[in-house]
Amino acid sequence: MAVGPVEYIVVGFPGNKFNGEIIPELSALVDKGLVRILDLVFIGKEANGDVVAFEIDEMEGLAGLGDLEGESGGLISQEDIEYAAAALEPNSSAGLLIWEDLWAAPFAEAIRDSGGVLLEGARIPAEMIGPMMENLPPAE
Repeated sequence: MAVGPVEYIVVGFPGNKFNGEIIPELSALVDKGLVRILDLVFIGKEANGDVVAFEIDEMEGLAGLGDLEGESGGLISQEDIEYAAAALEPNSSAGLLIWEDLWAAPFAEAIRDSGGVLLEGARIPAEMIGPMMENLPPAE
């Protein structure tokens, strides 16, 4: 079985202003077979600094999160939660998401099968690449 690249993101919501608009887009990626959710944890920091965390299967009533298809937990550790929570201000929250890029699995397998090894990779923030992309012709 080909395994695609696995990525993670921590998305912060200052002031706990999570409106759920992310969920339909994430669901669409899953439904189209582009990504597979491996783990998702919602992290909150209360006014007194206490940290709370909920796995995806504990969030059924929260803005459609319970409807997301995917593996449920096991990859995100307590240390990962503490790392993400350290960046949060009191009365804020974050989502910590790990997913597999299913769309890239055949390419990743071809790299491995040809003896290649990944030496480095990174995601370029939209704020950095956006101005450069404006000068490129539109994708077809």
